Amino acid sequence: MDGWLYRPAPLLSALAVVCFGAVGLALVSQYQFDMQPCPWCTLQRLIFLLIGALALLGALVRSNGIRRVLSAGGLLLALCGMASAIWQHFVAAASASCNLTLADRIMQALRLYDLAPEVFAPMASCADAAVNLLGVPYAFWSLALFVLCAAICAQVMRVARI
Repeated sequence: MDGWLYRPAPLLSALAVVCFGAVGLALVSQYQFDMQPCPWCTLQRLIFLLIGALALLGALVRSNGIRRVLSAGGLLLALCGMASAIWQHFVAAASASCNLTLADRIMQALRLYDLAPEVFAPMASCADAAVNLLGVPYAFWSLALFVLCAAICAQVMRVARI
């Protein structure tokens, strides 16, 4: 068992690339293809960035104990991301307005709308943001990436035994 799937640093590096890449693709979708985000979309961007930051930090440290803790945090965030994507698709997208929802309140409380509006400011209602990419709802693409993030975090926790 010496392949990269059994080594924490490469797994965590790949996870960071996936997470930062997901946000990059979301920004390309927004600015090149006019797929405007809702508050739930921007909350998912934040979650991907946080998972990516934890993964990057985990890839840089040498302590497997710290890697396990960071991966546990990433796993928890991935579960939150999954819940967010599911909620966005099945509940929020059916609503005419997603103003003052949990996602909106979290992002306002963190002041991310003001600090980085290009990334975090919602530009559409949840119903308007319910779009498809290659015939699959955008929220399901996000859900699939959060499932991948959770799987990678769980694998790191398994192989980075103290």
